[in-house]
Amino acid sequence: MSAIARTPEIQTKLPAVGTTIFTVMSALAAEKNAVNLGQGFPDFLCDPKLLQAVGDAMAAGHNQYPPMPGVPALREAVAAKIETLYGRRYDPATEVTITAGATQAIITAILAVVRPGDEVIVLEPCYDSYVPNIELAGGSVVRVPLTPGTFRPDFDRIAAALTPRTRAIIVNTPHNPSATVWTEAEMRRLEELLAPTEVLVISDEVYEHMVYAGGRHESAARFPGLAARSFIVSSFGKTYHVTGWKVGYVAAPAPLSAEFRKVHQFNVFTVNTPMQHALARYMADPAPYMELPAFYQRKRDLFAAGLAKTRFRLLPSAGTYFQCVDISALSELGEADFCQWLTREIGVAAIPLSAFYGDGFDQRVVRFCFAKKDETLQTAIDRLARL
Repeated sequence: MSAIARTPEIQTKLPAVGTTIFTVMSALAAEKNAVNLGQGFPDFLCDPKLLQAVGDAMAAGHNQYPPMPGVPALREAVAAKIETLYGRRYDPATEVTITAGATQAIITAILAVVRPGDEVIVLEPCYDSYVPNIELAGGSVVRVPLTPGTFRPDFDRIAAALTPRTRAIIVNTPHNPSATVWTEAEMRRLEELLAPTEVLVISDEVYEHMVYAGGRHESAARFPGLAARSFIVSSFGKTYHVTGWKVGYVAAPAPLSAEFRKVHQFNVFTVNTPMQHALARYMADPAPYMELPAFYQRKRDLFAAGLAKTRFRLLPSAGTYFQCVDISALSELGEADFCQWLTREIGVAAIPLSAFYGDGFDQRVVRFCFAKKDETLQTAIDRLARL
């Protein structure tokens, strides 16, 4: 008699992880034919020159494995950009690694340095991959809230969270979901706070080229005390409107990069070859990323002007491609229920900020994404005008 087929039971490593709010809201938006301003990706095409560069790279035979840390020309282009913008030179050979998107970069950095029993500080609200990444590494998550209402860092609370077990802190500026941008003074305060410690920094800077109204992105690379302890993460997908390509990079001092690459080579090994060659060629012209703030500020202002005719209270959007709004004057519903109602009844999808907190903290704020065609934004504005 043959044995009965049975799948063995396993104990999940991520018991708190289920279907994400992004999946839920996108599915509901599709069901209701709503304008999806929930998930953060563009609905417009990238520059045809970049697509042509990919085709040229494929035709030139760049279709086999590239070097594990990335195509040398792309690493050199990244190093040159960072030096020009932020004044710090990273060695392309030993300090720049091309990754399969920023999310892979973040988990790789965490797996490289966090061990069971280590603590990692996350500043809430935060991008949803941070906490599961820490848990997969066996670390303990220490949640420190950004100041409600302003989303500015509370350095007294950060200082209180530091212990001898603190291995790292994850910093995100420009900040998803709140659209705040850290100031030079705040970065210097972090530098001073960490100076006497062995704490590492994972600096999530994927929206580095989206800072508005004359503001400046304060990369960790600008500050020697931070740069010496930081994995700096960025994303070609966000910068060049190609989020589906999943190509990013990490810049870090050579000793940190060496540990990063040990993990990188065994979780993805390397990254799509023709796209790396295309990006290297495309980066020869800095105009696309230098002009990005004006490109997105115009969309932000278009969307904000439309929302100003509603009872939403707009929060400042100093960076990223997100606009947060306070819903208190519109509804008694909590954030999640309001987003469901807005999608079903008004035909526009948003994301509740409570989804970015471990305890579901509800402050009556939701997030829209304005990285959309003007006509998409106008359709959303027309529907929201009913509010």
